[in-house]
Amino acid sequence: MEQEDIYGRISEMARSAHGTVARGTSSSEQVLEEVTSAAVKHLEAVDHAGITLVRRTSSSRRPEFLESTASTGDAPHLFDSLQHEFGEGPCFEAIWTHQTVRIDDATAEDRWPRLMDAVLSRTPIRSTLSIQLYTDGQELGALNLHSEKINGFDVDTEDTAVNLATHAAIALSSARRGEQFRSALASRDRIGQAKGIIMERFDVDAIRAFDMLGALSQELNVPVSRLAAQLIDREHPDPTAPGK
Repeated sequence: MEQEDIYGRISEMARSAHGTVARGTSSSEQVLEEVTSAAVKHLEAVDHAGITLVRRTSSSRRPEFLESTASTGDAPHLFDSLQHEFGEGPCFEAIWTHQTVRIDDATAEDRWPRLMDAVLSRTPIRSTLSIQLYTDGQELGALNLHSEKINGFDVDTEDTAVNLATHAAIALSSARRGEQFRSALASRDRIGQAKGIIMERFDVDAIRAFDMLGALSQELNVPVSRLAAQLIDREHPDPTAPGK
């Protein structure tokens, strides 16, 4: 692959990864789907792509929950399911210990023999790149690129994929910040509506209404935003909600 072609593909994939955020359709799921689609579209060696998310609820290195998302087909999801079944594999290694783990030949790979036997018998995958995408507290993620050919990934492809993963991590971080911001705005709006209901119902001012919400929140050990949502639903129930 020519050097100019490599950088051209990186630029195009970066635009794809960041484009979802720029267009305002910036959910985390959409960003991840853009990334895996871009990998299959722009990297000739990649036949399948997906994201593995691993969560843990303790300080143990052992993952307690594995989720496969943004898969471009059945193969990445099945590959993750097999990793979860056997509790080992390149995605775990990429997430916990390395930035990138490569399987050149699944028929000769000896690091995870049980997993490889299952992969060979149940999937078309013959070589894999697993690239650490991000680490965020108790959640970690890897971008997984699969080829149906033995020795499907050369050094240039791996370099390009690592660059894509870097752009993906930046885009994903931006998307998550946007989600948090929109969530905060929605929470503020709900609290404002709940204050208005209390002010009208009990003839109190805004400060007193908020104090009442805060006191009830502490008494019931329920977040103010959730309490506000319950109050709004009680006063203005959604006619389309189940049971309404």
